[in-house]
Amino acid sequence: MDLKRKVPLAIKRLIDVVGAALGIVLLLPVLIVIAFFIWLKMGFPIFFKQERVGYCGRPFVIYKFRTMMEKYDANGNLLPDEERLTPLGRFLRRTSLDELPELFNILKGDMSFVGPRPLPVEYLGRYTTEQFRRHSVKPGLTGWAQVNGRNAITWDKKFKYDLWYVDNWNLLLDFKILLLTIVRVITGEGINHEGYSTMPEFKGDVTD
Repeated sequence: MDLKRKVPLAIKRLIDVVGAALGIVLLLPVLIVIAFFIWLKMGFPIFFKQERVGYCGRPFVIYKFRTMMEKYDANGNLLPDEERLTPLGRFLRRTSLDELPELFNILKGDMSFVGPRPLPVEYLGRYTTEQFRRHSVKPGLTGWAQVNGRNAITWDKKFKYDLWYVDNWNLLLDFKILLLTIVRVITGEGINHEGYSTMPEFKGDVTD
């Protein structure tokens, strides 16, 4: 890696560490209040933990606030997301407050503030070689796809936005994405895909 890229990446990591540490300290009362209401409305566990794919395809455990109940059908299968999502969970997703525990992932170095969103490990074998290039940068709390439609766009568009970010990344672009993210959170745009409470599963095609 040449010096021209090393320096911006070092600055990006410094911003991540300082920003995540400050965020955790300043938002600690908010984190505690959210945790209390999740316990009150849904009980334990407070956090949702799932293995996701990170930099260079390496798995890591992501932390989010829990937004769904553990409800199963007569055969022991989990009910669809829309049947398990609670009113509190919908509020947390609408405001993106469920994502706040990811500050700990950023502090650890699993994630960055900006980058392609980390997807479940089950998707690893479903990517094309080109789609897999999204893992050549750290996954992010927000990203270019998130400010250009989030869950309202198709997987095809998501991957195209992710790859555009990989090929055009710079610190000014990160700053622009962070500003746009604030706008998207305030307006609540793109929270869910049409006909779904969140986003349909990626099954290896690019036309869903």
